Amino acid sequence: MTIREEILTIANQLANQGKSPSVALIKTKLSAPTPLPVIISTLKSWQHDPDYIKVKASDDNSVQKPAENTALEQEVQQAVRQALQQELAPLRSELAEVKALLQALTAKDGQ
Repeated sequence: MTIREEILTIANQLANQGKSPSVALIKTKLSAPTPLPVIISTLKSWQHDPDYIKVKASDDNSVQKPAENTALEQEVQQAVRQALQQELAPLRSELAEVKALLQALTAKDGQ
């Protein structure tokens, strides 16, 4: 999808929500930084088409929106963090022991 198509899609989505598409609103919803003159010129030629609201992905410039973290995703992330902490705890303990032994050996050799 070209940046122009993305701007038109966003403008139609906003209009369908009862909002007046503005440069500022469009700019906040774009997937990539876009020069203001491009947004302005596209909005000047825009005419509301209620059915033109889907973002069409092309091979070159697919538009990816950040995934929203749902409650389930947050629970999964928390469970993964806890599992990692449990798995890493013995390794951290062992590493501390190895460091202590290494310091003791280094101090002994230095005397």
